[in-house]
Amino acid sequence: MKKQTFNFKTNAIFKIMLAFSLFFLNPQQSEAQFFKKLKEKAEKKIEQEADKRAEKRVNKKIDKEFDKAEDVLDGKDKEKKEENEGNSNKNEKDANNSNNPNNQNTDGNTPQTNTPNVVWNKFDYVPGDTVLFEDGPSSDEENGEFPSRWDLYKGNAEIGNVDGENVIMFISNQSYIIPYLKNSNEDYLPEVFTLELDVWFPKGSTTRNRLWIFLCDKKNNSQRTEDLCVMPHGLEFMDSDKSYPGTENIGWSNETVGSWKHISMAYTKGKFKAYFNDTRLINVPHLEINPSGITIEADSDQIYIKNIRIAKGGVKYYDRVLSEGKIIVNGIKFDVNKATLKPESMGPINEIYKLMVDNPTVNFSVEGHTDSDGDDASNMTLSQARGKAVMDKLISLGIASNRLKSTGFGESKPIGENGTPEGKANNRRVEFVKF
Repeated sequence: MKKQTFNFKTNAIFKIMLAFSLFFLNPQQSEAQFFKKLKEKAEKKIEQEADKRAEKRVNKKIDKEFDKAEDVLDGKDKEKKEENEGNSNKNEKDANNSNNPNNQNTDGNTPQTNTPNVVWNKFDYVPGDTVLFEDGPSSDEENGEFPSRWDLYKGNAEIGNVDGENVIMFISNQSYIIPYLKNSNEDYLPEVFTLELDVWFPKGSTTRNRLWIFLCDKKNNSQRTEDLCVMPHGLEFMDSDKSYPGTENIGWSNETVGSWKHISMAYTKGKFKAYFNDTRLINVPHLEINPSGITIEADSDQIYIKNIRIAKGGVKYYDRVLSEGKIIVNGIKFDVNKATLKPESMGPINEIYKLMVDNPTVNFSVEGHTDSDGDDASNMTLSQARGKAVMDKLISLGIASNRLKSTGFGESKPIGENGTPEGKANNRRVEFVKF
């Protein structure tokens, strides 16, 4: 046993000494052989690992196919398919709601969800192009006096000042006022006209605050026939009763009061529409009357109104472009002495946008104009800024920038007399000139 162990150790020592001597006696040859063997061993190891992984992948694929076959036999395949389809529909719906907040169909196919594809033009109001009557009231009106551009039928109304602006204040309950015109006892409303105003309802009142706008078809405008009832949260007209979105559950004890509401209406040869802020609430296809004038009544002694305007409707925008090469719009409104667009301006702007989309060869120069109030230089700067603001809004809606340009002419190109409120209103305008 000891002899065998000795021989084993002797042989091992001999082999080590032989390898050592060969390596150092012929280092280049020994080093080459060493690395050659190392390379061969590495290649063999890589090949074995590749075979092992390939076999594992094949086995996994085979197991998966067997699982599918077993699911079919067990009836589970249908359940998985339905679950996957449900998740797919949910993801698609979430994506649509995220990218398309109105849930409109963007690919031209029938929507896959239960929500209908709704397209609703909720604000299509476009004011008449020729102002017949306008009252701010003017800053020249004396506080505490009866508004000079109105006549009184009943009650009382006076000029007051709210947040630096003159307004008409109804002093007593059930006060009636009528526009004071030379022909106010005749038919001064054309067959196509618009009317708009801002109304303020007070806070803390326990009464049902309402403002009435009566459409009269008699020479005596105090005799009312149809009336639009304006409330803090909506409108009523004949049998139509509609709340402004988001105020459907607000009662008289919790009114949306303490802020200005913009009310507008449009009459077109018997068709009547009325709007509350930025939404159309009333849409009546046929009225039985032909309005000749209006009367405004307040059911409270704390209601204020301002920015009242009656305008004559005009020719459709596209027809005006064809016949005149330009569109004159005085319904695009801005904050006082600023180029900030008011929400009610979106009616005519949307009409211009639609016209440009439907007629891709029509390009416009957007040109701002002012009345004569203020100095020439400030009016020029203001008109240029307003023209650019309208142009930028159209571009933001999707009109290509190379189809638009803007400029301003201040008070240098009046189309009305600056000595009357109506003339000034017609001069404060935006023109879209084809180029």
